[in-house]
Amino acid sequence: MDALLSEDWLKQTVDLLVRLVELAGAVVIFVGAAVAFARFLVTAVRTRDAERFVPVRLNLGRFLALGLEFQLASDILRTAIAPTLREIGELAAIAAIRTALNYFLGREIKEERSELAKAAAAASGATSAAPPE
Repeated sequence: MDALLSEDWLKQTVDLLVRLVELAGAVVIFVGAAVAFARFLVTAVRTRDAERFVPVRLNLGRFLALGLEFQLASDILRTAIAPTLREIGELAAIAAIRTALNYFLGREIKEERSELAKAAAAASGATSAAPPE
């Protein structure tokens, strides 16, 4: 029983979990990039209007934010067992960078959504304000 709960076994188990969570993050980012690329190609073929690419960027941004959260979770797991002061410092730096990336990415997504909503409201207002023919 002691061998099953040994620190080595625990480290190996957490290492496996870290790899799985990192893989999940990488898959989320890859899928998001693939979906965004496909949507980009479809949009590029249909129109040259730059405004049509905003939803593609927003969707990719959501995937990136989620992928970064997975990556941060793997970093936290990595330092869960007997972390050294150096590992704690590295985690703090990585967490700060990823949190800042997520913050600015989230803010940009929110701003873009707001602009899309305003444009949609203006477009529906313009069509309803037009006199019937």
